[in-house]
Amino acid sequence: MSTQLTRGIILAGGAGTRLHPLTKIVCKQLLPVYDKPMIYYPLSVLMLGGIREVLVISTPKDLPQFRDLFGDGSSLGLRIEYAEQPKPDGIAQAFLIGADFIGDAHVALILGDNLFYGGLEFFRKALALEEGGCVFGYRVRDPERFGVVEFGEDGKVISIEEKPKHPKSRFAVPGLYVYDNTVVARTRALKPSARGELEITDLNRDYLADGKLNVEILSRGIAWLDTGTPESLLEAASYIGTIEKQQGLKIACLEEIAYTRGLIDRAAFERLIEAEPNPANREYLGGLL
Repeated sequence: MSTQLTRGIILAGGAGTRLHPLTKIVCKQLLPVYDKPMIYYPLSVLMLGGIREVLVISTPKDLPQFRDLFGDGSSLGLRIEYAEQPKPDGIAQAFLIGADFIGDAHVALILGDNLFYGGLEFFRKALALEEGGCVFGYRVRDPERFGVVEFGEDGKVISIEEKPKHPKSRFAVPGLYVYDNTVVARTRALKPSARGELEITDLNRDYLADGKLNVEILSRGIAWLDTGTPESLLEAASYIGTIEKQQGLKIACLEEIAYTRGLIDRAAFERLIEAEPNPANREYLGGLL
């Protein structure tokens, strides 16, 4: 098991054009998914992975709202910092924006509109890697919409293609990535693509060319939801709502995760309960005591 410190980045930029006019006033990652803002879900993944230092990257317009939402993160036992992405120049740009934040640590990047539900052993396993990078493969019906992983007969990765017209497998790469500390130098060496962006697929190819890219296939028990369209946003809200109603447990409840994972003590948790204005949420959190 690696003892290497890993910091987390949530990339919550972009224009959200596929969700317009919903995103005309508020950014996509602050839209509700059932009973909480969308960004709660990726943050919960980082927290459940044991990451306590997080950088939120967003647009100059939207960043103040994230600051109002989370502050410095101390109430949740976290250290949350913020950085601007003036314009969306590719997912990999996050590592240049966050270079000082990353420092000498490893880093996990999650997109602010990606939701994962199920056992997160696959993520914790990736965080334990001493070197290289790790991405994940998730079987989808329409792989041509995503980055696609091709496997050889021995199960090892042969290639990664971005939105191929003729996909070589049905395994898409979700918006969750884990890299060692060489990621900043590798990103600086990338050339912008034809659309002028620093592509995460090119970064993954760089790791692959060095024989240092791991791909973990997500099991059928894991749900990955991309909430970039009105249809997928509705589906995600229905999915979360159904599970919460049937189980009586909340998904991505940050206060619960902070307390049960030992990020805050009982006194701090009680202060969060006391400050919670929603009676139903207050009752749920109180029940955890």
